[in-house]
Amino acid sequence: MTIRVGIIGCGSIANQRHAPEYTNNPHVELSFVYDPNPDRAARLAERFSAKVADSWEYIVDHPDVDAISDCSTNEMHHVITTRALRAGKHVLCEKPIATTLEGAQSIVLAAAESGTVLMIDHNQRLVAAHEMARVLLQSGEVGKVLSFKTNFGHKGPEYWSINASNSTWFFKKDRSALGVAGDLGIHKVDLLRFLLDDEISEVSAYAGALDKKDEQGKPIEVYDNMVCILRTASGAIGTASFSWSYYGDEDNSTILYGEKGMMKIFANPDADIEIIKSSGERKHYKVGAIQTNEHQTNSGVIDAFVETIRFQGKPVVTGEDGVRALEIIQAAVESAENGKSVSTLPKHG
Repeated sequence: MTIRVGIIGCGSIANQRHAPEYTNNPHVELSFVYDPNPDRAARLAERFSAKVADSWEYIVDHPDVDAISDCSTNEMHHVITTRALRAGKHVLCEKPIATTLEGAQSIVLAAAESGTVLMIDHNQRLVAAHEMARVLLQSGEVGKVLSFKTNFGHKGPEYWSINASNSTWFFKKDRSALGVAGDLGIHKVDLLRFLLDDEISEVSAYAGALDKKDEQGKPIEVYDNMVCILRTASGAIGTASFSWSYYGDEDNSTILYGEKGMMKIFANPDADIEIIKSSGERKHYKVGAIQTNEHQTNSGVIDAFVETIRFQGKPVVTGEDGVRALEIIQAAVESAENGKSVSTLPKHG
């Protein structure tokens, strides 16, 4: 079974992860690519032996396309992914699932009614160290998690995005909508749900445009930094920090403090996972580095998406997972704006 795929949006994520990982999968033929910038699409098509479509609609309506990667800008996800699902395509949608809950819910409804696969690219669940950490946590290695802290920061999308400048769409409110919270923070709240097997029930947040400037030299329209205090349904409390102004090394660490000890994930340069027991015993695990902007590795996302299609399974990250992550991040933005803690319990039916 060969799965014929189209990629919509030919920015950095398509160039660095989607296209090469599809090309390396023996069950996939990369058929079409589209981008509003024709030159960008042409470069990706030439590099990976695909054809350039003259519109995204051409790809989602094409009878010979089985699946798409929606790598468009954030505000277009609910338009493109919903249309593709209703056209009978399987869809891997980049995060955030949408910029509004209404948009996200339209996507989930379309997937349910079409019976096709919808997977959201919250790739941190598929990082080997995070998968192992979840197993260790569920085995009771550090006992019940009481508190935690997680960080995700780098020097900013103007260094990573395809045009590599401060005119990047990530800095535009009408396209990015959620700033660093929707770019980096949404990954981490999804990861916490995955690791802890728990729901985030309440958030307080501070945020600001602390440093980034747009192409006119003015402060950007969205947040470039956010720090959150989170409470889970089981009562654990912790912090989550997201930043586009970590100008040294990228920080993608998580530390979990349990009744029997603590677990550090990507917090020790000599160990992907480090467990420190209350007795003083230490355990170290090397299971593979996490992807960074400077050092790309296979994310596992494309392979997981393809296997879900081939074997008609459940995606490792569902549309509902995408909605929950969006609800939490929107609550964090609301808290930062009004100075009050906000419930993150589900607002959808």
